[in-house]
Amino acid sequence: MDTQSFPRQARLHTKADFVSVFKQARKSTDGYFTVLCRDNHLLQARLGLAISRRCARSAVVRNRIKRLIRESFRHQQCALVGLDIVVIGKPALTDRANHELFASLTRHWQAVA
Repeated sequence: MDTQSFPRQARLHTKADFVSVFKQARKSTDGYFTVLCRDNHLLQARLGLAISRRCARSAVVRNRIKRLIRESFRHQQCALVGLDIVVIGKPALTDRANHELFASLTRHWQAVA
C-alpha cells in the first residue's frame, strides 16, 4: 500500500466494523483521545473516527481534528499493520495545538503497535 495516501481500504465503514472493535478492544487513553484497537487479520491497518459534537461543537474544529488524526495514522500505518483502530475524541482536545495532538497520537500508535 502507498504510505502517502489514505485509500478506502484503510477505513472502517460499516457499523459491524465499529462494533467488532468496541467488543474486543485493547485500549490506550490520555486526556485528548481514547484509542481502541483489535486484530483484523488483514495485511493493512484500518482507521475509524468517532469525533462527536460533544467533543467539539464546531464542525470546523471537528474536521481539523479528523484531518490531524488521519495524517498521523497515514504516517504510522506501516507499524500498525493488521489492526482495526477507532479513535474517540475527548472535549479537552479542542483548544490544543496541532503539534500537541500529533504527539499524543504518536504515543497511542506506539502503545497499540
